[in-house]
Amino acid sequence: MRLAVVSDIHGNLPALEAVVADLRRRGADAVVNLGDSLSGPLLPRETAQFLMAQTDWIHLAGNHERQILDERGACGRSDIYARTQLGDSERAWIATLAPNHRIAEDVFACHATPTTDMVYLLETIESTHLRVATSDEIEARLEGEAAALVLCGHSHTPRSVRTARSQWIVNPGSVGLPGFLACGPTPHRVQNASPDARYAIVERGETGWSASLISVPYDHRSMADLAGRRGRPEWQRALATGYV
Repeated sequence: MRLAVVSDIHGNLPALEAVVADLRRRGADAVVNLGDSLSGPLLPRETAQFLMAQTDWIHLAGNHERQILDERGACGRSDIYARTQLGDSERAWIATLAPNHRIAEDVFACHATPTTDMVYLLETIESTHLRVATSDEIEARLEGEAAALVLCGHSHTPRSVRTARSQWIVNPGSVGLPGFLACGPTPHRVQNASPDARYAIVERGETGWSASLISVPYDHRSMADLAGRRGRPEWQRALATGYV
């Protein structure tokens, strides 16, 4: 089994198109999209329509899909903008997405952790930044999930971890947003120091699972300029540099 894994696209269609071109060149049996696909000041409707056409992909909902649909709940400018750009068909598609999916007996996919879409699985908030989670922290967040391979996103940080129980956990990083400032409940920043789009390929071989974390260049300056024109300087800097 050879899977391409994407996550946290955040309405960045050019980054997604570059990733898709690269993964098609490399080849995969299936593509898994871990969610947070549309939220942001870029191209939410166009990105939704592109993803809706990928009917053979496995699509999950992230916290931002949930927030886009919950008009009564608290959400930020990125969710509000995406909500205003989506039509009935795009909203209906979002409503069909589940927060996790068991792809095979030994493969489990989730946006963040198996039980919540709001907690980083492989990282822990430390003051104003993220540190690598301890083995005990990861084990607690798995809450008994025993799949040999667990796929997760949410932190926008490409990482692969082998647990004490020999589980392989892979976060492909973010396709469309290489850095961000999180305002609460604990303010912190994520910076990947590169504007490139990220995804992963995981493969099951004779000795078990292996993972490749892939970085793909694309026309990131056009998306940074778009964010600037839409009044989002923090997105502009993150898209242009990978720093915030």
